[in-house]
Amino acid sequence: MNAQINRRRFLRNAGVCIALPMLESLAPCASAAAARNKPIKRVVVLSNNYGVYPEAFFPAKTGADYDMSDTLKALERHRKDFNVYSNLDHGINAGHSGVPTLLSGVQVHEAVHFPEGNMSMDQKIAEHLGSTTRFPSLTLQVNEANLLSITRTGVQVPSMDIGAAYKAMFADQDAKEKEAVRGRFERHSSILDAVLKEAKSVEKRLGKHDQEKFAQYLDSVRGLEKKVVQEEPWLDRPKPVPGVPQPPQGKGTEKDLKAMMELIALAIQTDSTRAITLASGFVNGDFGLSGGYHGFSHHGQRENEVGALKKIEGYQVSMMAYLIDLLKAQADPINGGTLFDHTMILYGCGMATGEHSTKNLPLILAGGGFKLGKHIGFPVDKETRVPAANLLLSMLQNFGLEIDRFGTSTGTLTGLEVA
Repeated sequence: MNAQINRRRFLRNAGVCIALPMLESLAPCASAAAARNKPIKRVVVLSNNYGVYPEAFFPAKTGADYDMSDTLKALERHRKDFNVYSNLDHGINAGHSGVPTLLSGVQVHEAVHFPEGNMSMDQKIAEHLGSTTRFPSLTLQVNEANLLSITRTGVQVPSMDIGAAYKAMFADQDAKEKEAVRGRFERHSSILDAVLKEAKSVEKRLGKHDQEKFAQYLDSVRGLEKKVVQEEPWLDRPKPVPGVPQPPQGKGTEKDLKAMMELIALAIQTDSTRAITLASGFVNGDFGLSGGYHGFSHHGQRENEVGALKKIEGYQVSMMAYLIDLLKAQADPINGGTLFDHTMILYGCGMATGEHSTKNLPLILAGGGFKLGKHIGFPVDKETRVPAANLLLSMLQNFGLEIDRFGTSTGTLTGLEVA
């Protein structure tokens, strides 16, 4: 099948026109992995910066026959395809600074005590993937800053809105722009070469303690060098044709978040990336509400504020359900089954509630080939508590990473089995 024809054919399902994905014959890395009986996996993390109203989020009963809570009602049609977790957290008391810890469990001031610092799960995956896809990861936002994605060196990855994400994935650069980027790659390479050359002479004059610090610095430089090497080959490769125009932006939370879900589905469908994080917010006036997300989150059990949170959070969860719809509607040509079968979707926040609690994080895991369909409650007491990072480790292992620790994990999550 001709590669140019493949890029210009489209599938129409679930109300969105989607470009054909990177097919097996056009993806040697994916094909090789499939030949080794290791399915190609993807991870999507959906979050906000204020947690949830817990009384409307967590079901009253545990097990498989629980009654769907108000906030989760939109997921009812996918009941067998997700788990809700109670009493998982990172064991920290951090307020708003807990938000960036969702995908590691490590606070920034504790990062020095961990081999990978406070690196987030998506960036661990990005390191693992390297140049397998055009974007090792995508960090996205809708009306809210995305604070989740953090590199090994503790740098927060800048996030893209709808317009920037669409252009990055599908808008080819002209010859002049490509030459500018190529020149930047060359300059970066020259600078990094000079730095590494100079480093050799400096290192010899350092004491043992300083050498350890300097080694960490050199790892960062080599990481930048590796990034340049990985990005450069993609410069001259044509981008997929999406088949849909760039979505309008600034139309309100409802339309913007739905458009972003369709972009995420496109990113997975075209194999542009396999690791995505998204933080979504709220704009005054959306859903007929007057006020700000932060103000609503400090609700004090007031009826108007609680009602606002239920609307905002219920819509976020409904968009998770919509994304599942989109991925279930598309066949996975590399792995077989559907794209959803091989995509893990995590909904959660590193701050449990807007009143600054970081205990009992709101967490939902869907897809990825796990045995799901339950509300699972873990021990509340400190002595037997289970770290939320155990869930992250299980997800990373499911993705294909052969590791036994990540962040603050103590092992994999008990009871989470592959189907």
